[in-house]
Amino acid sequence: MRIDIVSVFPDYFHNLDISLLGKAQEHGLLQVETHNLRDWTHDIHHSVDDTPIGGGAGMVMKPEVWADCLDELLTVNKGADTATQRESSSAILILPNPSAPLFTQRDATELSHAEHLIFGCGRYEGYDARLPEHYRQQHIDVREYSIGDYVLNGGEVAVCVMLEAITRLLPGFMGNPDSIIEESYTGAQSLLEHRQYTKPALWRGHEAPQVLLSGDHAKVNRFRRDDALTRTSEIRPDLIESLNCAELDKADRKTLIALGWEVSGVHPKALN
Repeated sequence: MRIDIVSVFPDYFHNLDISLLGKAQEHGLLQVETHNLRDWTHDIHHSVDDTPIGGGAGMVMKPEVWADCLDELLTVNKGADTATQRESSSAILILPNPSAPLFTQRDATELSHAEHLIFGCGRYEGYDARLPEHYRQQHIDVREYSIGDYVLNGGEVAVCVMLEAITRLLPGFMGNPDSIIEESYTGAQSLLEHRQYTKPALWRGHEAPQVLLSGDHAKVNRFRRDDALTRTSEIRPDLIESLNCAELDKADRKTLIALGWEVSGVHPKALN
């Protein structure tokens, strides 16, 4: 997978050279390049922003600077017809935006199959709204994502979050691929992951659940499944509401009923 990141602070991404992301690059699984947006400016001050049209606080990132940069990274042929433009790039352009739809595990899974991702990090009051509109008209796959209901100083942190969520799903990225199978939000019937424990079994008066020490794999799996259902019901009931009751087994139904859910319909429904 090839990844290009555009930012006015490219040094922010030195952290991508460590841990599993660094190893993935060393092994050729990933190719990550950072680009300084100011390299595409044409004035002596290397300006990337200007005042908002219509007035207001803050500064807005200039579309012409972004376009010169993205045209080069996307290899869009300015003089070509629409069909040629569509074929000229298979990249997906990703723009963090606190006003955009929420980035989810499902998005990460989909994007992990892409060959080329380009991340653009906004700053100040963000990028000119015509920017994503323009590239969609050029038949570029443009995604705008928020990583939560809060605002950051720029898109760099959001890009790091999305990049890690995406790349860890690549085949060969994780040392043990089974470690991602039962994670939170994973799969069609997504739940929060069950709690985890390690040795010693007794720590400062706190015991690990005895069933996990029993060696009975069926009982361990059932305990973990019930724990995942319980935690999800308490913390993210919206995920319980999205489950398909037809795909729940008898034990799942029993647990959910005990937790106060009606499971006779298409989706579980809270009784209180």
